Amino acid sequence: MGKVFPELDEPLRAWIAAQRVFFVATAPRGDGGHINCSPKGLDSFRVLGPTTVAYLDYIGSGVETIAQVRENGRILITFCAFEGAPKIVRIHGRGTIVEPPDAEFKALIANFDPQPGVRAIVRIEATRISDSCGFGVPLLRYEGERTQLIASAVRKGDSLMAYQREKNRSSIDGLPGLKWVEPGPA
Repeated sequence: MGKVFPELDEPLRAWIAAQRVFFVATAPRGDGGHINCSPKGLDSFRVLGPTTVAYLDYIGSGVETIAQVRENGRILITFCAFEGAPKIVRIHGRGTIVEPPDAEFKALIANFDPQPGVRAIVRIEATRISDSCGFGVPLLRYEGERTQLIASAVRKGDSLMAYQREKNRSSIDGLPGLKWVEPGPA
């Protein structure tokens, strides 16, 4: 273990596709901001090419990943095996935020089976792909997907834009978040 890969080959792609959760880590520039690490699921990750990946970013009460990637581009995706053989895969890269009004959004979203509540797509060009042993990661059994996120987006309906305007226009550090939410009071 402990190998660095030039690209996401077929064995890595298959292993990634079998994982049910991944983690996204970002940080703002400088020492004063908050580091962010977010767990993700819902079949929202895709390998788009040898060094290009993307994931659907669903509504949430914060917008740290989007704001921090927008500020400096740095992002880390981490997968770890909770079932089967131990393994961790890290994809370091430069991220781009693609929002629904952006010209490339329609082509990117076609790679997914989106559910209600998608607020952006985070596309990453990998600068380093590596694995490690994962011996310290616990074995956990998958029980199913949680339904609350999608149900919340459906329940919010027409008020979803107001929710995003309130919660997703800027990060906890004051960095700009979503650009596409309608103007209005923060």
